[in-house]
Amino acid sequence: MPWLTAEEALQALKTKPQTLYANVSRGRIRAKPDPADPRRSLYQAADVQRLAERHAGRRKAETVAAESIRWGDPVLSSAISTIIAGRLFYRGRDAAEFAEAATLEQTAALLWNGAETLFSGTGSGNAPPSLHAAFLALADRVTADLPSLGRSQAALRREARGVLSTIADALAPGPADQPLHLRLAASWERPDAADCLRRALVLLADHELNASAFAARVTASAGAALSAAVLSGLATLTGPLHGAAWQGVDALIESSSALGAEQAIRRSLVQGNHLSPFGHPLYPDGDIRALALLSHFSLPPQFAELRETGEEMVGEKVNVDFTLAAMAAAFDLPREAPIIIFSLARSTGWLAHAMEQIESGALIRPRARYAGPAPQMKSGA
Repeated sequence: MPWLTAEEALQALKTKPQTLYANVSRGRIRAKPDPADPRRSLYQAADVQRLAERHAGRRKAETVAAESIRWGDPVLSSAISTIIAGRLFYRGRDAAEFAEAATLEQTAALLWNGAETLFSGTGSGNAPPSLHAAFLALADRVTADLPSLGRSQAALRREARGVLSTIADALAPGPADQPLHLRLAASWERPDAADCLRRALVLLADHELNASAFAARVTASAGAALSAAVLSGLATLTGPLHGAAWQGVDALIESSSALGAEQAIRRSLVQGNHLSPFGHPLYPDGDIRALALLSHFSLPPQFAELRETGEEMVGEKVNVDFTLAAMAAAFDLPREAPIIIFSLARSTGWLAHAMEQIESGALIRPRARYAGPAPQMKSGA
C-alpha cells in the first residue's frame, strides 16, 4: 500500500496543510506515523488521488460509485458502528472500552438499539462448536421464518434473539443460563480462556459496512427473513479476505517454523503474497481490536517472533486476524476457533444491520457498468 509524504500529498491535492489535516480527521485520507520520523505522517496515496481527482472535476458519477465500494466514501447511512481516528465505536460507545466488562449479550442489546432484555439462548445440544452445524441450522430456519418486511422493530428484535439462539446452539453449545463466552470456553474445556473470549466476542461484534455486513443488508433489503440475512453474512465471512484470514496467519507461522520469521516473510513478499497478519486499511496506527486483546494473554514464542520481525519488515502492526490465531494457539483451542469466535460475534452485527436496513425500507439495487460485447440492436428498434 503506497504512502505519500505531506509534501507529496499537498502537491497532489493543490491545497493547504489545514485542508489535508481536516481530510484526515474526517476519515477521507488515511494516515500513519512515518517509520523514519515518528514526528511526521505519511498519507495513503489512493485516498489522496481520489480526492485530487474529485477536486479537479475529472470523476464521473459512475467512477465515484465504482470507487466507493473499494474502501472509498460511505455509500449508505448507519447508526450502528463507525471507525474514527483509529477507534471503533458502537452507537457512539468506544468498543475497546466497552469490551473491558461487557458480554456479547450486552453488546447485542446495544447494537440492536433494543431494551435490556438480554439474549440467553436455549442451551440445547452437547456437540462441539461447529460452523457446519450453524449453516445447517440457519438454512432450516430460512424456509420457516417469516419475511422481514411489514413487521415492527420490536417483533424483529424478538426474532433476532431467536436467530442468535440458533447460532449459539451450534457455535457455543451449553446451559441456557450461562453467558456465551463461558459456554464457548466450557465447550472447548478451556475455562482459562473465558475472559479473552469475552473480550474478543465484544470487539468482533460489528465493524461498520464490511463485506459480510453488506451482504446481510442486501439480503434483508429484499425482504428476506433475518435468518437469511445472517446466512448471507456467514457465507461471506468464510472468504480468505475476510473472516478466514486467520488461515493465512497459520500458514505464515508454519513457514516461520521451518525457515525463521524473517525468511518466511521475505519469501512471501518476493512472491507477491498478501500478508494477512499485518495492517488494516482503516487503522493506519494499528488495529485497535488487536491492541485491546494482545495485552490480555501471552504470545506464544513463534507468534511473538513473527510480530516483532513482521512489524519491522512490513511497516504495519499486527491486526485482529493475527490476534485471533495467536489467542487460539496460546490457549490451545481447536484450529478452527478463530472462525467460530468471529462468526458467533459478528452474528449480532449482521442482525443489527439487517434490522436497520429493513427499517429504512430501501432495496439495495445498484446498477452495473456494462463492459461486454456491443448489444445487437434490431433495426428500427
